[in-house]
Amino acid sequence: MVKKLKILADNHQIDESLKMCWGFSCLISPVRNNQDSVSKDEISNGVGETLLFDTGESKDVLDFNMQKMEVQAEKIKKLVISHDHFDHTGGLEAAVKKNSGMEVYLLSDFSDELKKRVSSLGAKVVENDEFMEIEEGIYTTGRIEGEYGGSYIPEQAMVIKSEKGLVIITGCSHPLVTDIIETVKKKFPEDKIYLVFGGFHLLDKDPREVELIAETMKNLGVEKVGATHCTGEEAIRIFREKYSDNFVSVGVGAVLEV
Repeated sequence: MVKKLKILADNHQIDESLKMCWGFSCLISPVRNNQDSVSKDEISNGVGETLLFDTGESKDVLDFNMQKMEVQAEKIKKLVISHDHFDHTGGLEAAVKKNSGMEVYLLSDFSDELKKRVSSLGAKVVENDEFMEIEEGIYTTGRIEGEYGGSYIPEQAMVIKSEKGLVIITGCSHPLVTDIIETVKKKFPEDKIYLVFGGFHLLDKDPREVELIAETMKNLGVEKVGATHCTGEEAIRIFREKYSDNFVSVGVGAVLEV
C-alpha cells in the first residue's frame, strides 16, 4: 500500500501558509485508489490506521498545521516519539486531544515525566525497545544509543517498506544518521534504501565531517535524502550539493508519496 507522508512541524517551510517551529513531526497515512486515506469503513475496522511520528515543540503550531493540512486527528491511532526532547514532544496534547485511546510508543528509558504526561491525557504508553512492526510495512527501530551534550540519549527512527525501497524517517539522529541506516540495513539486508529524511543533527559538525557522512550514506546505498530540522544550514547545503537531483526538499507542508 502506498503511504502519504505529511510534514506537520519543522523549522523549514514548504508551504508559507503554515506555521514553523523548532522540531519535527511527520504523519504517515495509507493511500488507496489515489485517495488521501482509506475509507471510513476501513478505519472503523482497524485497517490502515494513521500514524504520527513526533509532535514538534508546540501544540498550537501542530494543531494549526493539522487543521490547515486537513488532518483528521481522530484517525491518528498511534504516535511514536523518537526521543525525549521538548522539540519532539511539545505538541503531544494537540496530537491526542481528539483520540485519548491513542497508543504512544516510547522507549523504556524515556523520563517518567513524559510517561506520566502521556497517561494523564488518556493515551496508552507502549514501551518498545526492540525493532518491531507497528503497522503493516511500518516499523520502529527500537532503541539506538546516542549522545547529546556529553550524555547518553536513546532514540528510535521509523522505517517504511515501499515499492520504491525502504524509507527511513529520523527525529534528530543523535546516534548518527549513518548508525541508524546501518541498524536498518541489518534488519533488511536485501532491500535498497530509497529515501532517508528528517533531522540529522549536524549543526556543530565540521563541513569535512558532513561531507564524509554524505559520502558514507551514498556508499550505504541511500538513493535520496531529505535533510531538515537540526541538520544545520551548511550541512543541508552539502547534502543538496552531494545528492543533486536526488535531494528532497523537506519542511512543514511537504507531502511525499512512497
